[in-house]
Amino acid sequence: MQAATLPTPAPTPSLVAPRAGEFDARILANDPVNAEYRLMTVAVPDGSANARPGQFFQILCPHSGALQPFFRRPMSIYRIEPEAGRLSFLYKVTGTGTRTMAELDPGASINLFGPLGNGFSLPKDGAPIALLGRGVGLATMAPLVSHAREAGHAVTAILSARTPELVMSKDEFLEAGARVMTVTDSEGTSAVENVENMLHALHGEGRLGALYVCGSNRLMLAAQRVSRRLGVFGEAALEQQMACGVGMCFCCVRPFRQGDEIVHRRVCSEGPVFPLLEALEW
Repeated sequence: MQAATLPTPAPTPSLVAPRAGEFDARILANDPVNAEYRLMTVAVPDGSANARPGQFFQILCPHSGALQPFFRRPMSIYRIEPEAGRLSFLYKVTGTGTRTMAELDPGASINLFGPLGNGFSLPKDGAPIALLGRGVGLATMAPLVSHAREAGHAVTAILSARTPELVMSKDEFLEAGARVMTVTDSEGTSAVENVENMLHALHGEGRLGALYVCGSNRLMLAAQRVSRRLGVFGEAALEQQMACGVGMCFCCVRPFRQGDEIVHRRVCSEGPVFPLLEALEW
């Protein structure tokens, strides 16, 4: 059976992708957010903070003693502040590269390459949107909230985590004008059936005109089911290991559904944001 397809809205003029470049950024802060994640804020050269929600940077992690990271690390942009010349990155310390990043103090510099990839698009009709994210996927979603609010869209964010202590971005999303709902494993509220019911309820309230998801395979599949049932446009931001970040190495190729065919695309250069119903589970 042929998969359902939905129209893809053109990006709004304010979200036109800027040109990528390489530059050194000065670290302003690099602090723990909770037991697992850190937030790094950097000052960048003039014009380098222009980016589109959903895009990412390739970060050159420093060498530190026995820690010798080789490849750059792709990281979604958590906060975009072009007027102030600042960018922020939310990251989880999991391997060699992120451990060296965690050691950097304010005043140090770090090399960035970007912004890269294709970001989110917004409905042209000002429809209300819902965001569904878990873990570091919330880093990808964060800039979309303020941009959508500035464009006149009502925003509801459903934030998922293992425990209430690991829920991130709630205060920031509220400050940007979003309605925020949280679900957690420990409280038994993050089950996909419950999340789907929440999305159906939002649709019934007239608050679900488009759906965006990142950070969890099971939540993406739940969003796809809701999108098909309700005929709601959606996009998924995908996480993938990358080497070059510009599509040359083909390290990040993944399968996608296009009509009744399976095609292969590079997440870094043809994404990382894709039409929701084209993304396949991993």
